[in-house]
Amino acid sequence: MLSFLKALVLLPIALVVVLLSVANRAPVTFSFDPFANGAPELAVTLPLFAVVLGSLALGVILGGFGSWIAAGKQRRARRSSSREINRLKAEADRLRASLVSNRPALPRPTSPA
Repeated sequence: MLSFLKALVLLPIALVVVLLSVANRAPVTFSFDPFANGAPELAVTLPLFAVVLGSLALGVILGGFGSWIAAGKQRRARRSSSREINRLKAEADRLRASLVSNRPALPRPTSPA
């Protein structure tokens, strides 16, 4: 069921990407120099779809990196909580073992004669 839902979402996205790529094959000059209007020093000629899809991919990567950085506090808190849980479990097991070892033997039940 989950794979069907993934296909239902990803198939239209893939179709749009393919149609965008086919419709925008004209070369454009992508300049890295904001001050040179006529002949920029740092420029590359690419198909328009490559510029658009490259920008989209760069945005996804930067957004994912930003989310990963922002979630650092939660990851740190989860690791700390996990260590504390393990420490408390070990202490509870140690206390149970000491309680069992110090417990007196139970009297044997006597059978009615």
